[in-house]
Amino acid sequence: MKRRTLLKNAALGAASLALPRLQAADDAFKLKYVLGSAMYGDLPLATVIEEAPKTDAQYLDVWPRKWGTQREQMDEMGHEKVAELLAKNNVKLAVSTRYDLGAFKLQEEMSILKKFGGSVIVVGGSGPAHLKGPELKKAVGEFVEKLKPHVAKAAEHGITIAIENHANSLIEEADSLRWLIEFDKSEGLGVELAPYHLPQEPAFLAALIKDLGNRMKMFCGWQFGMGCMKPMPKDEELMQLPGKGKLDFTPLIKALKEIKYSGFTEIFMHPTPRGIPILPTAAEVTAEINNARAYLEKCVAEA
Repeated sequence: MKRRTLLKNAALGAASLALPRLQAADDAFKLKYVLGSAMYGDLPLATVIEEAPKTDAQYLDVWPRKWGTQREQMDEMGHEKVAELLAKNNVKLAVSTRYDLGAFKLQEEMSILKKFGGSVIVVGGSGPAHLKGPELKKAVGEFVEKLKPHVAKAAEHGITIAIENHANSLIEEADSLRWLIEFDKSEGLGVELAPYHLPQEPAFLAALIKDLGNRMKMFCGWQFGMGCMKPMPKDEELMQLPGKGKLDFTPLIKALKEIKYSGFTEIFMHPTPRGIPILPTAAEVTAEINNARAYLEKCVAEA
């Protein structure tokens, strides 16, 4: 009896020692990938949905013209048919990117996204560009005040309006992002962080990520590389993707891990001209996204 009791206690002790390790494994930091339909240009929405699981993405971000055609295809196909395709492939329509509508014309899109169980609408900021210092802070405050009724309506739908920092717009530089979330602390307003449009300095970007915290709802795996505003050889164009250009994403991923980032991560780039797939076929696009994802996962491991 004593021997059996001893063995039982030893087994329980070993199990209790193993528990923290198992818990740590379960709590390991992971990126939650969302597939941007614009990467596939004007290819069929059905094809994009079918490709999503191949990129380890359970979520979809639909883009409209001029960057893709999938948002228009949704309406043409009928939302019930789209819902069937999503369910068949175990994909959720989580994000709608609507630069075409702007921040103040999203009411109908909120209702549609809610119907699909989505949670984020991405738009740009509205207001004068290239402001600095107090002038910029004042303009950001005015934009946020004007946006508040729309943010409140989004929150009613369980949706966040995520403002991307975009070149030649009110919300472009790091301070404008900080002021955006300072002036409105509600869950209905958040940020999409696009490193492409910011200084390509890992320490600078990591510090900004920590400042934004989980008000950041979308993180773009996107760097400047060789830019995206003029035709260039494809291998140079692809340098916008993580792992292709010079930007070391490891400090950025480490910062995401430190803030326990729970938002979406979208691997992204722009082709020239806009609206075409980044590579000729869906299979090639998916393979390139997976190359970038493998690099980001390496950064996660190193972080």
